[in-house]
Amino acid sequence: MKRFMDILLSLAALVALAPVMVAAAVAIALGDGAPVLFRQSRLGLNGRPFDMLKFRSMRKNAAATGPYFTQADDSRITPVGRFIRRTSIDELPQLLNVLKGDMSLVGPRPDVPVQRGLYSDADWAQRCSVRPGITGLAQAKIRSAGTQEHRLELDLQYTREASVCLDLKIMWWTLERLNGKESN
Repeated sequence: MKRFMDILLSLAALVALAPVMVAAAVAIALGDGAPVLFRQSRLGLNGRPFDMLKFRSMRKNAAATGPYFTQADDSRITPVGRFIRRTSIDELPQLLNVLKGDMSLVGPRPDVPVQRGLYSDADWAQRCSVRPGITGLAQAKIRSAGTQEHRLELDLQYTREASVCLDLKIMWWTLERLNGKESN
């Protein structure tokens, strides 16, 4: 049922958001040139690597000039990039990852391989027991705030309580958060 929901909702979102995605691609190309998509190796279900897609929000070759994480004042982020990050438009190409089966709409955010070392073996195995998501319990509840430990706690809670009903709640909470409202 979850996979069916992922496919159906991803297709609907791609159709509905196509104008936004085209506008983002054009803005990125005009602001900083091609490519407009950024591919990054991430770890998914059972720790399997895949290429995650995002709209490029940083200058070309930014990964070679800084760490895998960014900060709010990171000079590598382009002006268009600041807007698409703030509005989460940069995440929309991940709908293609969902259709491909590398990701789900809801699950723990996929980590870059270097982040594997942040987890115990047991926590890593549990976290990777579900497909990673475009959004998750941590994103819906605390977005980018909170400590690594707090985000992990919420990711592990999700793996224990995962259900279609919880996924629908998380999607709703994420939309509320994107609209500036706090979720419960």
